[in-house]
Amino acid sequence: MAFSLEDKLVVAISSRALFDFEEENRVYEAGDLQAYEALQRERLNVPARPGVAFPLIRKLLALNAGAHRVEVVILSRSDPISGLRAFSSCREHGLAIERGVFKRGRPPFSYLKPLNASLFLSANQDDVRDALAAGFPAARVLPESAKMASRHPDEIRIAFDGDAVLFSDEAERVFQKDGLGAFVGHETDKKDLPLADGPLKPLLGALHRLQKLADEAAPVQSAPMRIRTALVTARSAPAHERAIRTLMQWNIEIDEAMFLGGLDKGEFLREFEPDFFFDDQIRHCESARVVTATGHVVSGIVNAS
Repeated sequence: MAFSLEDKLVVAISSRALFDFEEENRVYEAGDLQAYEALQRERLNVPARPGVAFPLIRKLLALNAGAHRVEVVILSRSDPISGLRAFSSCREHGLAIERGVFKRGRPPFSYLKPLNASLFLSANQDDVRDALAAGFPAARVLPESAKMASRHPDEIRIAFDGDAVLFSDEAERVFQKDGLGAFVGHETDKKDLPLADGPLKPLLGALHRLQKLADEAAPVQSAPMRIRTALVTARSAPAHERAIRTLMQWNIEIDEAMFLGGLDKGEFLREFEPDFFFDDQIRHCESARVVTATGHVVSGIVNAS
């Protein structure tokens, strides 16, 4: 019987997001593909150090205890021989990753469709933009981000910004064009009208379904890993209401909601201690990355240029 990805949360991840290939990437970015490939060949037997998204991936794979619900696939611009090092590094670190696509310098995002990917993590901004434009949840990992996953070994904690991440950038466009007063009036008037889906709404939905499955299995077997989600947004009352009502309309529950009204997100993330945080604004990502692993969702009006 053919293996199917239909009922799984599929995370496609670049080798550089999964492992610390920053030194090798500097050679690649210099434009000498042969030198990069030679360096990777020299290090085939040297396990790569964990990268920014490694702790999150390890925790997501732990959800497979008892049932195969998560599939992680390496999707990379690296050449196939460099892929040997990525797979051997997975083996050395105990990551059950069996599938990969290696494009040798070409953009890999087109393979997200047959993978039915719920998330694409890459350090390459162009690949992330292409993935988002094609309708796939994606984020550019910031390689210099801190890692917090060891704080809660039995819980996956993921935090999301709201506008242009979970929700469309409809309200953000009003704010950018006409200012805060117009934004608040717009959201108050439309509080009963759900916001359209944002690029990472499918990921939140998939995580919600996984948690429901874990809850259903709890009487039979103890869940090895729990999922906890948070909305961390610059919205404040009364604009908070439309965000919450939208989640209610989607029938998606979150565990925490922070309506910060322009307060710095970094300190609040420090208290929540997420394994990963997603935001569309680079200034929030810069604040968050000193606290936790961070992904820049390169979408919406603020990233139009």
